[in-house]
Parts: sequence; C-alpha cells; structure tokens
Amino acid sequence: MAAQFQELRFTRSGQAVTFLVLGLVCLAAAVGVWYVWWQRIEHRPAWWLAVVPLLLAGWSFRTAWRLTRHAYLLLTPLGVEIFPFFRPDREMQLVTWGEIEWAEVDEGMRQLTLVLAGLEDARIIVTLAPVAARSRPLLAAAVRGVMAKRGEAAGATA
Repeated sequence: MAAQFQELRFTRSGQAVTFLVLGLVCLAAAVGVWYVWWQRIEHRPAWWLAVVPLLLAGWSFRTAWRLTRHAYLLLTPLGVEIFPFFRPDREMQLVTWGEIEWAEVDEGMRQLTLVLAGLEDARIIVTLAPVAARSRPLLAAAVRGVMAKRGEAAGATA
C-alpha cells in the first residue's frame, strides 16, 4: 500500500472454479441429450430437453465470469471493503482503518480477522475460501504491512 490511492482487489476466483465445473457438466449433459435425440433411437428424449441443462450451463459460466471479475475484498487506504455473494452493490460493508484496532490473517490463511476498536470482543471474521490460494499470501502481507505502519505511526506519536 505504498501509493496514496492504491487499492488491492481480491476476487472470488477460488469459488469460480466450482461454477466453471458445474457449467461444463451441464454443457456435457445438454450435448448428451441432443446426441441421443440425433441418433434417432426408439425411445429418444425430446430435443428441447437439452435446453434445460444448456440454460443452467449458461448461468454457471456467467456466474463464474462474474466471480472472477468482481471484487470480494478491497484493501484501500480508507479501509477494508467486503462484498457479499448476493447483492454486492447494496450489501457492501466498509470497515475503515480507524474502526479496526487490529487485523490479521490466520496461519492457515483461511480467515481474515478484523478486531474492532472500542468494542469489547467485537470482531469481523471473513473467510478466505473464495479467494484463490495463490492470492492469499499477498493479502496476508498487505494486512501485516498496514498493521506494521499503524504500529510505527502509533509509536512515533507516543
């Protein structure tokens, strides 16, 4: 977070893999239904039955694309922005650095814990499962860096 207006964006790309696999399975099912219909066997299914898994495949691919394009966590100079899976534009939560007493990523890099200042035992625990495994060390380093800078700033004023 060296630049003044820099942000780090973490997407749900780890979660997108599930929807990509679901889309491929549904696409294979649609092709299978269409192929069985095309073979003109005696008890063949209706051709339009391939539309159902095809629509589900389209929805799955679109969801996977959106999960890789849109943010899950944003680390900004203002704070941490958390975007939920459903209605992220309305339900987004901003936790400013002033509200955060301490932040850390656990050793297994599975959770981001934000300890809120001024409130006894108030924590926000964010799962890192949707974030790609290769991006988690960057998130942990960024959080440690921000906390170290805040510690230095607090030590300089004391």
